[in-house]
Amino acid sequence: MDGEEERLRRWRLVLGGAAEGTLEGVDARMDAALTALYDAQEQRGAGLGASAPRVARWLGDIRECFPAGVVQVMQKDAIERLDLTRLLLEPEMLEAVEPDVHLVGTLLSLSRLMPERARESARAVVRTVVRELEARLTRRTLTAVSGALDRSARTHRPRRTAEVDWNRTIRANLRNYLPERRTVVPSRLVGYARGQRAVQREVVLAVDQSGSMAASVVYAGVFAAVLASMRSLKTSFVAFDTAVADLTDRLHDPVEVLFGTQLGGGTDINRAVAYCERLVTRPAGTIFLLISDLYEGGPREEMLRRIAAMTAAGVQVIVLLALSDEGTPQYDHDNAAALAAMGVPVFACSPDAFPGLMAAAIERRSYDQGRIPVPGR
Repeated sequence: MDGEEERLRRWRLVLGGAAEGTLEGVDARMDAALTALYDAQEQRGAGLGASAPRVARWLGDIRECFPAGVVQVMQKDAIERLDLTRLLLEPEMLEAVEPDVHLVGTLLSLSRLMPERARESARAVVRTVVRELEARLTRRTLTAVSGALDRSARTHRPRRTAEVDWNRTIRANLRNYLPERRTVVPSRLVGYARGQRAVQREVVLAVDQSGSMAASVVYAGVFAAVLASMRSLKTSFVAFDTAVADLTDRLHDPVEVLFGTQLGGGTDINRAVAYCERLVTRPAGTIFLLISDLYEGGPREEMLRRIAAMTAAGVQVIVLLALSDEGTPQYDHDNAAALAAMGVPVFACSPDAFPGLMAAAIERRSYDQGRIPVPGR
């Protein structure tokens, strides 16, 4: 196919059936799949209809004809444009979809409505996505966090020779090497922490489970399970809307955590913060992560007062407006500004940047990498 033919083919696919020219083979299947989704409101007879088998065939076609990233976009658009949420309760539908974070969010929002025959299929979809996220994020998270804990636990005043970390001491004093004596003269010692407790930090994650936070809930559940696997951290996971659900006892399995959430409710941040206050036993050693778009349905001033009190007590409070790959989120600008004025970091974070954020929080240093740009912040 020469350049002109390829250009005409691409324009034909972009413009749809209204353009001149015919398509054959895979191109015809691609065109039919795009027409069924994006011309559904303009052309009579277009669309996927209400038949689960027909939708399942369409899902199979797009998986064969388009790259995985495009398939995920088309699935998301189909759910929103053609209201396919009811059909997602059918097992044959769940077997045909391309698992991704957005689909998991939709399934979690429907979990209370699922018939028993669809529940296991939905769990299989969620477990597939969770495993992919764990493979992508677990090692980096464990490496970053364990390294930060190790660094924060060291002392520069070891009292006994046995407490000196000689490898790190030598590296820290290489500038003091004396060639004539072939030795390093240490000006400072790096030692292991004395009397180090099993738990070095407490981490409390409070996650807003309103409908707009679906992707953040999925990522937060996976990260919480990874953090809970570390003996040096005491990790709590709280999901909230107008009520509060403590899911800490499910952190051994992130799939169980996610199915314990209930996406789509209202928001009472103040109630969630009040509950989380009771989980803090060592304020100076606690990191409180509030993951929310800050649209408060409860008493705003009381919420701000509680967070100010936690900060004053020594708790390290961080507010993530989103924990997802979706870019700049929608959020309450007034509440974000009020929290920032207290000195609380408020920003959106990508999942790939979260391990670095946790390491910085443990070491109590500022962190700018991986922040998603937020207008006016």
